[in-house]
Parts: sequence; C-alpha cells; structure tokens
Amino acid sequence: MRILFFYFSILLASFSAATHATSSGQLEIMQASAVEQQLWQSSEWLNLLHYYPERMTQSGYLSHVDDRFFFNADDGVNNPRAEMLATLAAFYRDDVQGNEHPICRFPARLHWLFAQIKIDPHTLPEVECPDYVEWRGIVQAEQVTLIFPTYHLNSPSSMFGHTLLRLDRSVGDNGSKWLSFAVNFGANVQAVDNSLLYAVKGLTGGYPGIFIVTPYYNKIREYNRIEKRDIWEYRLNLTPAEVERMVVHLWELKEINFDYYFFDENCSYRLLELLEVARPGLELTDEFGITAIPIDTVKSIEAAGLIEDALFRPSQMTELQALLAQLSVEEEGYFERLVTDVAVVKLPGFVALNAAKQQKIIDTAYRYQRYQQSTVARDDVLAKRSHTLLGLLNQYPADDTPLPIVVPVQPEKGHHSRRVSIGVGERDGQIYQKLSMRMAFHSLEDNGYGYLRGAHINMANLELRANNETDKVTLQRLDVIDIFSLTPRTRFFSPLSWRVYTGLERQMTNGVDRLTSHVTAGAGVAYKLLDDGLFYALGTGRLEFNRGFSDKRIKPAVGALAGLLWHLSSMTTRLELAAEKFSNNSYRSRLQLRHNIPLSRNHALHLSVNGEKHTAERFVETTLAYRYHF
Repeated sequence: MRILFFYFSILLASFSAATHATSSGQLEIMQASAVEQQLWQSSEWLNLLHYYPERMTQSGYLSHVDDRFFFNADDGVNNPRAEMLATLAAFYRDDVQGNEHPICRFPARLHWLFAQIKIDPHTLPEVECPDYVEWRGIVQAEQVTLIFPTYHLNSPSSMFGHTLLRLDRSVGDNGSKWLSFAVNFGANVQAVDNSLLYAVKGLTGGYPGIFIVTPYYNKIREYNRIEKRDIWEYRLNLTPAEVERMVVHLWELKEINFDYYFFDENCSYRLLELLEVARPGLELTDEFGITAIPIDTVKSIEAAGLIEDALFRPSQMTELQALLAQLSVEEEGYFERLVTDVAVVKLPGFVALNAAKQQKIIDTAYRYQRYQQSTVARDDVLAKRSHTLLGLLNQYPADDTPLPIVVPVQPEKGHHSRRVSIGVGERDGQIYQKLSMRMAFHSLEDNGYGYLRGAHINMANLELRANNETDKVTLQRLDVIDIFSLTPRTRFFSPLSWRVYTGLERQMTNGVDRLTSHVTAGAGVAYKLLDDGLFYALGTGRLEFNRGFSDKRIKPAVGALAGLLWHLSSMTTRLELAAEKFSNNSYRSRLQLRHNIPLSRNHALHLSVNGEKHTAERFVETTLAYRYHF
C-alpha cells in the first residue's frame, strides 16, 4: 500500500482497538490549537475545501463546491474557520457509523489535521470504512500522467481539446496502462440535452460538475477510437506521497457537485486544483480568472516544471492514414477491392505479391473495416468481413515495425490563446486605426505551429475603429462565436467541412455603414493541394437583422464561398471569394486576401486586403496590424 493509505489503515486499527476514550476536553484542546495556529488560513486547508478569494463574503472566501454534503459547518461553503472547527468536531461524532462517518468521508482532511495538531487516535470513536478501504485497494497509484486529447471541432464540449489525469500503478512501469485509472471532471449532462442546449447550459452554469474515476481504457476508446482524436500524454514528476495525497482527496470528491462553467470552472481548471492539493505551494489556478482553455492549463503545468516527458498516442484514424500512405498504386487497388470482397486474396496478382506486401494490404483493409464499424451502427456484414480479414492477417508472422507516423508539434508549444492587435488601415481614402481583442483561440491564418491545420475557433472577437476624419470610435464587429472546420477529403474519407459564426458586424447598406446582427452557417468540402495547401468550397445561409433593409429588417440570404489556404514555411496566406443574395434581391460579394507573418511564437504582423461590392456600392480597404498572443 502507499504511504498515506498505510498510515490511514494504522489509524483505523487504532480506532478499533481503542477503549473509546472520547473526551470533549480533548476536542476543545485541538480546536484551540487550530485557532491559535490559524490553520484555516493555510493554503493546504483552502485547497482541500476548494476555497477561492471572494470579497463579497465576510470571511473573504467562497468554495467552488456546490454540495451541502461536502461541508460539516452550516456556513462551511464560505467560512473556512467554521468548517475547520466543525470538521474536528465531526470526527468525534457517535451518532453515525461506518461509511457515513466523517472519518470515512474525509480522510484527506483527517491526515492533514493529524499532521498539524496532535490528535490522539485513542480518543476517536471506533470506525470501520469498508467502502473506502475497498476503493483504495482498487485505485492504487504512484505516478500521474496528464492526458490531452486534441481538438475535436465536431463536438461543442471538445472543440478546445480536453484534459484529464491518469493514475498509474508504479513509477517507470513500461507495461500496459489498461489497469490505470482516469480522473475526469465534466458537466453532469442529461442524456436528452442536445448540443445547442449543452452549449447554453455550459456557458451559464446550468450543469453541476463532478469528478469521475474510471478505468483508463474507457477513455482511450472514447477519445482515440470513437472520436478519432490523437492524444498527448505528459508524465508528471509528482512523488508517490504527493500522488497519494491527491488520490485520498479524490475519495472526498466522490459524487460531490461543483460549479461548472464551460470557459473557466471546467475540466482543466479542476485538475489544476487537484495538483495544488497534491503539491502544496503550487499556484496554478491564479492566472485563470477569466478563461481556462485546456491547452493553456497544460502550458501552466509546463511552466511550473511538473512535466517530465511527453508521449504522442496516434488515433485510429491517424494510424490508418499512415498505412494508406505506404501503399503503391497497385497495392491501393487491391486494398480497395479487399474491403468489399475478401476473395481478392485468391487472385493470381495478389498471390504473386511477396508476403510482406500481402500482410500490409490485409492489415490496412482490416483497420479500415474497423474504422467503418466505429462510425456506423453495428453491421453484421461488416463485422463478419472484419473477422475474416483478422483471420487472414493472423496467418502471417507478427509485424512489430512501427508505423511511419510523423509526430506533430506538441500543442503546448503553440501560440497563446488570447490575442490583442493594433493596426492602421485605409478605405476609400480615409485612414483609420483599429484595436481588436480575441478571448480565444486560433484563426486559420494564425501561426499553425502546434495547432491543427484547418481549425479555426474564435470566441468573443471584438474590433473597434477610430476614423481620423470624424474622430469617432465605432464598433466594427463582435463575433460571439466563429468556428471554421476544414478537413480535407480523400479517396477513402469524406468528412464535411463547415462554418458557423454569429454576432455583430458592419455592412454597407444603401450607402451607410450599418451595424447588423446575424447568424451565418455553411457546409461543403475541402481538398488538400500538395503538402501545404488547402482548397475549400461551401454553400452558405445567413439570417441578418439590418435597419437599412427597406421593408422587413430581418432577411435571409443564400450564398457560396471558395478559398485557398496556404502555409508557406511559418507564414500563412488565405485568399477567399464569397457572395450572397438576400430575399429582397440585394446582394454582396467580396474578395479578401489575408497574409500572416509570425515574428516569434506570440508576435505577428497581419496584412488584410478586402474588396467588397454591396448592390450599388463598392470599396477596397487595406489593413496592416500587429498581433500579440497572450
């Protein structure tokens, strides 16, 4: 058993063997000692109860926990002192027994208070904690690994990536991780809620958040196989004693509800709190008062010196694409036929291939069948064909040759997620200055180092302009959300590329630059051009509120857009042509060029040239801006 678990077992044995010499005088002495030392102000106690500074409360603190069962004092949620005194008193309760006794429910608090105050175990009641002892017998760990499943734009809950922790049984164990446990914090979502409702509730705190400790293989299946997401694993340098402190605290959090907010009090923020419990003195959460983007929390853990090494775990999709890339034209032809007819292995041409090539083709076909099975409901024909291919594959000797997978840049090496920019521009002879601010996360033409190409996620993108001639400052645009997913199609994969964005933006209407509100969406295709280019084309729809429309102010529109996205070394260029026509026969068309020149990891120059025509009006504007990511 681990150090603290062994220690707790000794305490339990002592309680059972004691003569139950409970003394109110002993409790008063301990409470007086806690008051004298002002232990409730200790960072360790504040971390264990998940308190954070809050000026609106008398104590100056409020807990993130939103569950009465977690506290012993009536006002424990906002009173660290009262909660500490009530916890000490709760350890002496004799009106509850077994698993419901505070000694069983709060072992981490007991350990810490035992170290600060001389608690005589013989004065505590006899208590047995079978549930905790059983749980600790199952969940054993000496090492912690931070897991980062990469970005998944087709899921609102995962488009920024995700973080969780893996509890490994022993330090330096190079064997299977199937016996490890995953520690995950997430919203307790109702099964009937759709993606839109999830987004609304997640933004407004409509869901409680809970910690779940589950076998790690469940998470591998969820992220790596079902959602086709690559995974980065970061081994942390926590000591076994620090790991034990975290695991004991996790028991206290079992089935406990927290506040949950999509942007700040989310999966990543809560894991930082666990690490602060594990290693007292860490201050990881301090910098995340507004947002806690998962990859930014990985960066904070790296900056704190907690990461020992990183390992890339490719998804089922990544491995399959690597296999397909190895096939020659002839081999690709046999593969394509084999996925629908296993009798291909008997053709003279296939039989004439050497064993290594046959094995490679069959292996690729088998994995492709498995991929198809994971994207659709169970198909008996697919399952039978997959089983046949596996039988054929097993006739060849095992091939331990690693797949030629190019390991991408570690995501924490990319630019920071928030961005501010200042620039100067010219439109029809008028000079303007602009100031913009984006809370998150990455644009198509931003420095792609460490990011997924073709992924564009902007949240709360604000742009203000000051006109030199009028001396007016105006709101040019406010994107509430702007997501653009460009996933290239191939001969064997047909993903949908799409875009959705909504907010406020200025549009020229009847000679006036008007601030309009809109919801715009589109879907289409993207194709790779050579190694660094991407062509895309989408059909679009738009619903716009515009005071310049002569009859009804709300008008729908249909349109299309097409573009080229090109990565030139570290620079990125995007050329896009778009047009849309409204139900009142007014129309807009635009041609835009955007070119981004990174100066360093978080600094860049950005050139934008836009040519637009709005029914009877047209203009060209050019802007040069400096961008800083932070």
